[in-house]
Amino acid sequence: MEECYAIQGAVFEVYRELGCGFLEPVYQEALERELQARGVPFESQKELAIAYKGLPLRQTYRADLICYDSIIVELKAAKEVTNEHRAQLHNYLKATGLRLGLLANLGHYPGATVERIVR
Repeated sequence: MEECYAIQGAVFEVYRELGCGFLEPVYQEALERELQARGVPFESQKELAIAYKGLPLRQTYRADLICYDSIIVELKAAKEVTNEHRAQLHNYLKATGLRLGLLANLGHYPGATVERIVR
């Protein structure tokens, strides 16, 4: 749980500095810098295998961020988070075998949102 709070704090700091209106790559780069400054271990754009009925698919998923080797962080710069965004992250968790994801939306005004998605 502490790990989630550390990531959320970094997301909110990025939003506090940049506000809304930028594209995802801008927020991703800023969040990477903030996570690094806070000592949060992460991998950016990590390619993850996807299995179907126990067998690996040729198609892979490239995670925005994997923090602490166990938490997928999916970034959005959208007016609002939709059920499709939530389903997408849930499917990534299911396909990769990871249990926890954070759906961070920095495109919302008046503030960023972070939702926990658990498989």
